[in-house]
Formats: sequence, C-alpha cells, structure tokens
Amino acid sequence: MHPDWDLAHTHLDAPTAQLPAGLAATPDHWQQRLRRTPGGHLLRPDGNAMLTALATGRPMHLLHLTRSLDAIRTSGHLLASTGCLAAAVYGSPLTPMPGGALRPHNLGAHLLDTRPDLDSRRDSTPLVIQVSPGHPAPGAGLDYLRLGPVHLRAFDRHRHALTPAEDHQVTRSVTDRVRAAAPLLDLMLATATGRRHPDARPFLDQLAAAVPVMPYLGYLYFETTSEYLMLHSTSTATKNLAERGEMNNHLYKQLAFTAVDTMGTLFDIGRFRPGHQRLLDLIDAIEPGLSQHAAAFVRDRLCHRFTATALTPATDATAFTFTGTGTGTGTGTDDLRTAATPLLGQLLFREVRLLDRYPQLYHLFEQEKAAEAWTYWNRRRAALPYNATCGPKGEIGVNPADPHARITVWTAEQCARGLLHPTEQIPAVPAPRLAPWVFTPLRDRTDEELWNSRPVLA
Repeated sequence: MHPDWDLAHTHLDAPTAQLPAGLAATPDHWQQRLRRTPGGHLLRPDGNAMLTALATGRPMHLLHLTRSLDAIRTSGHLLASTGCLAAAVYGSPLTPMPGGALRPHNLGAHLLDTRPDLDSRRDSTPLVIQVSPGHPAPGAGLDYLRLGPVHLRAFDRHRHALTPAEDHQVTRSVTDRVRAAAPLLDLMLATATGRRHPDARPFLDQLAAAVPVMPYLGYLYFETTSEYLMLHSTSTATKNLAERGEMNNHLYKQLAFTAVDTMGTLFDIGRFRPGHQRLLDLIDAIEPGLSQHAAAFVRDRLCHRFTATALTPATDATAFTFTGTGTGTGTGTDDLRTAATPLLGQLLFREVRLLDRYPQLYHLFEQEKAAEAWTYWNRRRAALPYNATCGPKGEIGVNPADPHARITVWTAEQCARGLLHPTEQIPAVPAPRLAPWVFTPLRDRTDEELWNSRPVLA
C-alpha cells in the first residue's frame, strides 16, 4: 500500500511525526492545546460517541440521504462518492432508541432539517444503513487536506487524457496562483516556524484577499475556523451535545451559510473568505463572545496546518520559499514538485475540476484513487472511515469494498420528534464504484471567470 494513504489518515492517539523540519510547534503541542479547550474531550476516542461505537465492533446505523432511490432499487447498489471521505458512502451516525426508532447525530439532524432549502438535497430520501463489521473497527480518520500526494500521482498518471491546451491551462494556472499568493504563503511558513508573528487583523485580511487567487486556502480557512468553533463553544446547545459525545456541527454550518451566499446551491468552502472584522462578526452572531480568541487561534493554527500539509516531510520549512517557484511541469521550476508535493497535488486536483470536460474525465482521475482508498481500508480492516480533518465531528462513511461487513438498508421516515423509523428494507448493498459527477452545473463560476481573464504573468 502506498504510504501516502497512511499519511492522510489521522491517528488521534499518535499524531503524525512525518512533518517538515523547522515547525515551531510539535504535533504533541497542538494535540495538548486542542484537548485543553472546552470541547477537547470530544477529540479522544473515549470521549466521542462515534469513536466509542466504532471501537465496540457492534453493528452501527448510519443515515444516508439519496436522490437516486429508484436507481438504487433497480441496481441493488449504493455508490460511493468523492469529497471529504475520498471514496465512501457518506453518512452520519444514528443511535438506536427504545421501540426501534433511531436518533440522528446532530449533523444528521441538520442534513434532514435543511433538505427543503438546499438544491443538492431537495427531494432526497433518508436511508438507514446498518453496518455489522464483525470485529472492532480501528479508527480510520481521513484528513482530506493531506491527500495532495495522492492527487499528484493521479494527475501524473492520467494527464495524457488532457488536450495540450487543457494541460497548459491547468499547469499555467497553478503556476500563476502560486506566484500571486507567494507573499502570503511565505508569511505562513515564517509564522509556523516562529520567524514572524504577524498581527491577526492584517493577516486575516490578507488571507481573505488571497482566497479567490488560491481557493484551496479557503478550505484551510474554513476547516480551521470550524475547529475553533466546535472546540471553544460553551453554549447550552453545545454542552448538551457534548454530554451525548457529539461535536456541535450546527456551528460551522451556520458559519458557512452566513459567510457565503451561494452555499445553498453548492457547498463550496473554496469561497470562504471573510476578512478579520467580518470573521469576528460572523462568530459573535453564532455565539456572543466566542470571537474573543478566534483571530489569534486561526492565524496560528492555519499557518501550522498549511506548512504541515503543503510541504514534504523532507523539506526544511525555514529554508524554503514560494517566491519564484513553479510547478515543474513545463511552466516553471521543479521546486514545488520536490519540496511542496502535497500543495502541488491539491492545486492541480482543483484546477482539473474546473475544466469544461471534467464530467467526462471524472472517473478516469478519481476511480483509481478510490481503489487505493478501499485497499488501504481493507488492509486496516476499516469498515467505517470517518472525516477527521477538524475532529471526529460525525461525518462517517461505509467502505464499499469491505469483504467482511454485513449491510442492511431501509428507507426511513422522520417523526415529529425528529427520530427516524425504518419503513421498508431495500435489497441493496454498497458497491465499489463512484457515483457520477453532478456538481458542475451547480458551480458558481464568477471567481473562475475573473481568474481566467487575469493579465498573463511573465
């Protein structure tokens, strides 16, 4: 199995040690700092209900929403999807209640309650998936921000399918994005290595201005802010959910939909870019007073995570600079390809997705990555991988290639109390194939069109 997949998975009790040299804070430092927050106990395997359930090996119930019920009935298959879980059938935990009802995790409750408001979930049907792993399931927490090397290998293998014009467009765009964002990227490296300590206000304003140039920074910005909200919130709702062993997903969902007015059409966090004051106002609107330490936390945590996930472990973060670098694909130097492989992979991955032909190229670029993920999970006997990018918050999926898990699927109805009741068993099982790509028509192309009309850089 390729080591890239092991690096992409988070081991909550043993933070990865394969990081660039020169970081001012160690993984243990950040682990301890996060666990000392009001919600820090939810990061521990014994403090999080989802992780506790995984460790038992007993059957787990998941909520899955689908708009393809007829196709599932006809084929007998539930298909995996890409995204934060890479190649799993997306779901959220359900807790069995007396009488056979199932209580949704607060993430699932949000997904159910907002169905009428979101284009991507309107008219969807809730399914209950019971997964019986047959053995205690080891933690398989995936951090999608660490998938850069996987994306780069896929690009290198399949770029032959691009036309010369598409290849030039993709690689030149990545080069230009790095050049344009280089001052901020270097500032983040200097901050993470302790050589600079910028004031949070201008730093966050500079970050917000850079997101349209490099949307990948929006992912980092949003995930870091979400982590802050879920771990630092002390509201009654957050405390009540914590007593159930759940991180409060409503916090970052409210942040996303308030900060970006197109989130109801497509949940695209690459468009998350509030400046300093806007960020504080957004946070205080969610929970008054919660913004007090937000700016400094986001600055410090984001700079550390960027450096840790952008550079290869062999790179000295104190000596590397993004100024003057290119992609090493015919449009610049080899610096990124050797020293910042993960970042290069992330940027190429997102650039390919902007191509008009991406819907027909989707399976070529993604199916092999999916097969690698399934191989990794099967070798670790992981039936239920979960998203650990900003903690075990409740996004969990079914490994569709698991040879041992027993799967049962029902349609379900939600009662007035918000509980789900299985109604009809469906003869369907997860299949190791990816669902078709359907998001291109939903994408807001405003930023893309502005970028494509940029002056050509020498």
